[in-house]
Amino acid sequence: MSGPGLDDRVRAVVDSGRCSGCGACTLLDDGLSMRLTPEGYLRPERVGASTATNDAPAAFDRACPGRVVRAQRPDGSRRHPILGPVAGCWEAAATDPELRLRGSSGGVLTALSSWLVANGEAVATLGAAADRDEPRRTVPVVIRSRREALDAAGSRYAPVAVASHPAALDPAAATVGKPCEIAALRALASSEPAPLLLSFFCAGTPSARSTDAMLDQLGVDEPLDDLWYRGRGWPGRFTARGRSGREWSASYDESWGGTLGPTVQWRCKICPDGVGESSDITAGDFWRSDERGYPVFTETDGFSALVARTPRGLDVVQRAVEAGVLTVRPIDPDEVAGVQPLQRNRRTTLAGRLTGARLAGARLPRYRGFGLVRLSLSTARTSVRTARGTFRRVRAGAADGS
Repeated sequence: MSGPGLDDRVRAVVDSGRCSGCGACTLLDDGLSMRLTPEGYLRPERVGASTATNDAPAAFDRACPGRVVRAQRPDGSRRHPILGPVAGCWEAAATDPELRLRGSSGGVLTALSSWLVANGEAVATLGAAADRDEPRRTVPVVIRSRREALDAAGSRYAPVAVASHPAALDPAAATVGKPCEIAALRALASSEPAPLLLSFFCAGTPSARSTDAMLDQLGVDEPLDDLWYRGRGWPGRFTARGRSGREWSASYDESWGGTLGPTVQWRCKICPDGVGESSDITAGDFWRSDERGYPVFTETDGFSALVARTPRGLDVVQRAVEAGVLTVRPIDPDEVAGVQPLQRNRRTTLAGRLTGARLAGARLPRYRGFGLVRLSLSTARTSVRTARGTFRRVRAGAADGS
């Protein structure tokens, strides 16, 4: 027996291409579970009897990123048009050289995950890591030690539903998740103590099939012992290690730019928040850039852009610095936006993309408070071209990731 109205709401989001695969809806009903579709994306499926309460549909309407995403304006922060709320902004890196090396940029989230557990501020940190049995897939993991934080270090450019884990709303824990997951958890926790929420700059979720395609291109011909997409250097290489110890790898530009990135799902391409503004703390790459302002992917020591968004997040960062966990240099948020062209361009042209998709008949989430129309005025010509291109693709039936 399905929950009162919940199944219909979930199905409408999935069928219209608005699902991000965050998994938060499964927290409302134990009979829902996240499953990979044939296209390689995570989507909720009913696998058992419903446990949904009568208020589950309203909670879903409030929290599902496929229905609504709200810009955040927490007390103690100022709002940046690209980065969202900012209470503090730094160039940062983990002081522990192994944590920094393993991390995708400066190892900041890995260092915080380890430190929060070690000093007793969190009973655990929830994150994502390679599936031990099948490393080409990614699963939520609970981190309770430095060793487990190291094992989970590095970006995972693959579907994972951290917000589906039962610990995702544990107020005694910390959760590291994609921006959509953190937005959903923030909304669900609005009436109760929330875990410390950490996020990262996100370019979108590729299909799991693109990881398989990458392995095929590299000629991987044996079961895997490990697979990492980045880290172990900055930006790091896509690397697969077979059970024999043999390794295959490709550069970040080859893997993300050539194979993984082109399969990012449709919902991510209409995302207003790739910078995790619903979090307490967000980290991302603080790229070195060329004369055009575009990132340079030469291997070097990693640096993170670190943004505290709430007083709670600011307090955590300041104490982590005092404890010697992080080394930081204050920077202007404009510096971060300047070396994140994807996030900058996506937000400033999103109004055009949404207009084109809507005119073509696509059903879209509601985005509240982002000022997208105002931002589009700074890139009017590009926004118009984006609207036209999106209109053509959606009309051609390509609102599934193109």
